[in-house]
Amino acid sequence: MRITLIGSRHFGVTTLNMLREHSVDIARVVVADNEDRLAATARAAGIEVVVQANPKLVAASEIAPNTDLIITAHSHARVSREALAVSRLGGVGYHPSLLPRHRGKAAVEWTIKEGDPIAGGTIYHLADRMDAGAIAAQDWCFVKKGETARDLWERALAPLGLKLLAEVIDYIKVHKTLPAKVQDEQFATAAPSLS
Repeated sequence: MRITLIGSRHFGVTTLNMLREHSVDIARVVVADNEDRLAATARAAGIEVVVQANPKLVAASEIAPNTDLIITAHSHARVSREALAVSRLGGVGYHPSLLPRHRGKAAVEWTIKEGDPIAGGTIYHLADRMDAGAIAAQDWCFVKKGETARDLWERALAPLGLKLLAEVIDYIKVHKTLPAKVQDEQFATAAPSLS
């Protein structure tokens, strides 16, 4: 299986490491910033790195040839419809909420702000609308009293994302396709930046 990984920062690096442990071919890493730690880690591993021409949009030309699956890991860029079309299975991303709840950049912050007793993570199909694609995998965790968004992310949600991505990779290896369950729009909520 050939993967193009789009991402940044620590979660991008831990996703890259998890994919390497699952013996997939990481054909290319796409980053918005050439100085990002994901770019440095990929180069050190001998993986091709491409810097997005537009930090808010991933173009088809930036996806590696013969990509089976695009994975996003801490990327705020939209993957264009044309980019998804050049990948055999399209693309998936990890969102740190129980989609369709808390769609948006500040999902973990909204989980804390709204006092949700339960949080979770979702591997979802990349689509035109942000965080609205079909669900490939999902799981939940409790939120501890007094926990900050960062605490929740580091303790539970980042590890959950890696576990779910690994499960989806293993599913694809067996079934040659991606699981897909349509999100129930009646439960959708927004999680815009709180700044």
